[in-house]
Amino acid sequence: MYSITVRDHMMIAHSFRGEVFGPAQRLHGATFVVDASFRRRELDADGLVVDIGAATQELNGVLADLNYRNLDDEPAFAGINTSTEMLARYVADQLAEKIEAGALGEGARGLDGLSVTLHESHVAWASYEREL
Repeated sequence: MYSITVRDHMMIAHSFRGEVFGPAQRLHGATFVVDASFRRRELDADGLVVDIGAATQELNGVLADLNYRNLDDEPAFAGINTSTEMLARYVADQLAEKIEAGALGEGARGLDGLSVTLHESHVAWASYEREL
């Protein structure tokens, strides 16, 4: 399986509901380094997994919709704890929609999978993987 990974970052604010979250129930900020890895069994006709420039641009676009936002105020997240795990899935699903719509080029339609990792710090991160 071949893969390429592109990286960006985002800064958000949010709070959690539930005693398990302790002080994180209060509004707080988070800066995430975000890796998106694209996978395929065989390279496309151009010898690529996916165009790195297009992948970078589309990841940046997905993150731009979240960057510098209080996720508690965003209708898409109403009633949802925006955990790192949940946000990794959200970003992956948004990228999958862009792939399906052709935003990463025709060659990207041959991708087999996608993984998104949100790094909370140098010692903690969460990922979500999905098939395409």
